[in-house]
Amino acid sequence: MTESGLMFAKVAKEFGYHPFPQPASNASRPYTNSEGLTLGGCQYCGFCERNGCEANAKAGPQVCVLPLLRAEPKFTLRDRAWVSRLSYDKAAKKVTGVLFTDTRTGEEYEQPAGLVVLSAYVFGNISLLLNSGIGEPYDPVTSKGVVGKNYCYQLSRLGVTLFFEDKFFNPFMGSPGTQMVMDDFNGDNFDHRGLGFLGGCKIQLGHADGRPISYRPVPPGTPRWGAAWKKATAKWYQHAARITLSGSNYANRYNYIDLDPTYKDQLGRPLLRMTYNFVENDYKVGDYCMRIALDIARAMQPTMIGPPGLRRGDYDTVPYQSTHNTGGTIMGHDPKTSVVNRYLQSWDADNLFIMGASTFPQQSAYNPTGPVGALAYWSAEAIVTKYLKNPGPLVHA
Repeated sequence: MTESGLMFAKVAKEFGYHPFPQPASNASRPYTNSEGLTLGGCQYCGFCERNGCEANAKAGPQVCVLPLLRAEPKFTLRDRAWVSRLSYDKAAKKVTGVLFTDTRTGEEYEQPAGLVVLSAYVFGNISLLLNSGIGEPYDPVTSKGVVGKNYCYQLSRLGVTLFFEDKFFNPFMGSPGTQMVMDDFNGDNFDHRGLGFLGGCKIQLGHADGRPISYRPVPPGTPRWGAAWKKATAKWYQHAARITLSGSNYANRYNYIDLDPTYKDQLGRPLLRMTYNFVENDYKVGDYCMRIALDIARAMQPTMIGPPGLRRGDYDTVPYQSTHNTGGTIMGHDPKTSVVNRYLQSWDADNLFIMGASTFPQQSAYNPTGPVGALAYWSAEAIVTKYLKNPGPLVHA
């Protein structure tokens, strides 16, 4: 754990909260998984979050699964293949194949299939269903239809920066997952009576995000460019820490994904169109949890504190916030209100399984990575032990 994380934990405990080291899929030492593939030990080099790992210490399919698959004679990896749509027999409620374009030649091919697993990230999953005519598109006016429904993002880019003249941090060393986090004000872990909102935030502090270009903490009043800005970045680069918040985001009938009526992609398909904005509940969650974060920040006794970063105004796609998108092909018990059943099997094609965070009806304050992995195992087990033995719907509406 970093020095800044330990400082945060000490003060949080003094407030009566319950901080803990955030789990992360970095191997702290060489580890051989259940597939017989070995991860290296993390070197805590800091260049992790948006980079490949030279030590192979960061869990991912290219390390934990793919090497084994490539040795399997029945497995074929087709790169530079852009899947455009699924071949769909609506009457039979079956997907009969996958159409893809070779990005080198522009030629289109069809891969026949008896079973299709759609795992093309949130937006890819939604796009392929809509462009393939599988399921009824969601209509926010009537609230009918399901594909594109319940799109959620996340309440992010919240936080406050602390500056310490007498503390020395190495912001470029460590793992970005090395955070001290508290869940005392996350989800329904606290009493919401009289607060006027639902949900909450995880509150955390740690280091290892000191990218030389994008990480430039400077105190309030610093010019945005020029000699004074350069001097301030040099002075405070290793003397600043930021408490960050990540909040839940719940679905509402007005946030959804559909096909754009005007714009098309390189293959001539309609692009996806996002209709999304934050609502009053989101702003109230941020305001409340920021007050908690500011209390902790002041108690850490920094030299100075920057202005709190709060959510205001309309949602803006321009600044990067996170890749934590959910919804659009949501799971449920009823085909009238959901796209897949509890085994992530499509209601409209029983040989189609959809995996990923697009199956989540809501969005928690955390990365959806853990539940995505758990549900993938859950669905895969159902495919092997149930579907392949008796193909057909695993849940009857």
